[in-house]
Amino acid sequence: MKMSSNNTFNKKADQYNDPKHNYMDYWHGRDYEHEAEVMAIKRLLKNQHFATAVDLGGGYGRLSVLISEYADKVILAEPSSQQLDMAKEYLKDKKNITRVLAQADNLEFKSGSIDLLVMVRVMHHLPDPQRELKQIARVLAPNGTAIIEVANFAHARNRLKYILKGKTMPTEPVDIRSDKNKNSKEVAFVNHNPHTVMKQLDAAGLHVERILSVSNLRSPGLKKLVPHNVLLGIEGILQPTLSKTFFGPSIFFLVKKA
Repeated sequence: MKMSSNNTFNKKADQYNDPKHNYMDYWHGRDYEHEAEVMAIKRLLKNQHFATAVDLGGGYGRLSVLISEYADKVILAEPSSQQLDMAKEYLKDKKNITRVLAQADNLEFKSGSIDLLVMVRVMHHLPDPQRELKQIARVLAPNGTAIIEVANFAHARNRLKYILKGKTMPTEPVDIRSDKNKNSKEVAFVNHNPHTVMKQLDAAGLHVERILSVSNLRSPGLKKLVPHNVLLGIEGILQPTLSKTFFGPSIFFLVKKA
């Protein structure tokens, strides 16, 4: 969920505090995308367990429940008070999950106090994520683990489009908002070049250990034509197989604090 890199962002988790916007409703009809992300996290955390984990920008706790299977204690750190209110009900039976209001570029955790940090669907709101990545590196324990998901502009279809147009794939984040919404009052929505993100991770002291290509079959047409369990079966094969090609629209990085 939804953090920011500057004051314009930080004052706004507006979209996610708006009573008209229900992030739970957003996930209706997106079972494939949700389960693809769950699959990726399970794959990256297999046979591991942590003392303290943070679900950074985790909204109403969609993935917090899964993360709690891998940690003694989970902190849902989210900048939207509305999302945290929803999380209170959604997570009411999960005694090892607590909730805190937090911004990703100003985490109020002690340095070296977090063993695992998961940040999914946050980077697409961060045109310049360097402050956030430095905060993640600061709060992670020595050899701590993070899973960072990136909305991938360099996915296969975009690469083909750029090749056909004779253009070079951009290395900077690309604003994918409509022209109408490209203004300071609207929350940023960008896709990243994963090669650039890897350099940013390295600069923050976060070493990439594993990469997965996720939601590789994200297509309304495919979801209508192909049975759900078949889609997920193929997804399970493609996630590691296509990882080095950055094929899919979502890239999961497993990183360690250097």
